[in-house]
Order: sequence, then C-alpha cells, then structure tokens
Amino acid sequence: MKRLVQIAALGLGIVVVAFKPIDDGIKTLDIKPEASKIEWVGEKITGSHNGLIALKGGTLQVDGNKIIGGSFEVDMNSMTVEDIQGEYGAKLLGHLKSNDFFAVSDFGTAKFKIEKVESNKSGEYNTMIHGQLSIKGQTHPISFPANVQMNDGKLAAYGEIEVDRTKYDIHYGSASFFDNLGDKAISDSFKLKVSLGAKI
Repeated sequence: MKRLVQIAALGLGIVVVAFKPIDDGIKTLDIKPEASKIEWVGEKITGSHNGLIALKGGTLQVDGNKIIGGSFEVDMNSMTVEDIQGEYGAKLLGHLKSNDFFAVSDFGTAKFKIEKVESNKSGEYNTMIHGQLSIKGQTHPISFPANVQMNDGKLAAYGEIEVDRTKYDIHYGSASFFDNLGDKAISDSFKLKVSLGAKI
C-alpha cells in the first residue's frame, strides 16, 4: 500500500510540473538575419576601412518593452570589404581573414551573450548592455550603449560596440606591441555597428 502511495505521489508531482503556469510577461524573440546588419569599421593612421559581417542568428529575451537577455552569432566567413573594390579589396579581405587578424579558417563564428541590461536615460541611447564577446576563441566582457525600440511584438535595436582587438590576440600593426610602425600603425580598437531586428 505504501508503495502505491509513493507511485501516486510521484505521478501527481509530474502532473503539477507539467501544468505549472508560464510567465507571459517574458517572451523570446528570434533575431532575423534579413532584418539585421553588422558593419565593421577599422582605423589606421592614414585612414579607415569598413565592411559587413552576416548575422547567423540568435534570440532575445524581453520583458515588456525591455531586453533582459539573449545572444547572437555572426559568420566570420561572410566578412566583406566595402570601401575598396577589385584587387586591393580582395587583398585586404584575405589579410583580415588570415592568422594576422581573425584566423577565420579556424574560428568561423563570433558570438555575443548578454549578461545584464540597464536603462540609460542620457543621450540618444536608452539602454546599456553588458555581456561577453567571443572572437578568435577568446571571450572577454564588454559593455556598450544601445537604442532599443519595442512595438507590437517586434524589436529594433542599434548599438555601436568598441572592441579592443589586442584582447583577442590580434596584434598585427599595433603600436602597443611593435615599435617604429610610423604611419603603418593600426588602431588597437575597431567598431561594430550592430542593427538587430527581431520578432516573436
């Protein structure tokens, strides 16, 4: 009899878990690659270069009109150079994908994971996002301001991420690691301009 009571209690526990109410306030939105854009900008003494990287996908967790978590991945193999074309553009792209920079053949995916989100009431950005950025097999914390708009189950977010490439073992052309580079020095930081579109 005792054994039957234990089995019945176990069965009841399963039923209770299965019908546990879900918090309707928190929703998961799929980030849509076709509605998103990531632009990179790198600077050097004599100028700058820019291009695009394709979003692979990701999700965002929202509570009401606020992001509370999420992550997304980008395809490093999709990197392009937009400011110069032809032979010189192809040469630059090949160099960026090489081991001197992003070692794309070994590290084809980069990822950002949100850890904390705060309201930002100053300036043009309404949100401050904190998380972990993984590039070239290494992960470091990073924070950046963003402008987030939520309407009718659709979300649009824009942020500019300043990345110190030397933290990810990308030292080529860095005056912090090499002397006498002159006008061949490349900035230790590059910028990612990230626009994300997501919906339920």
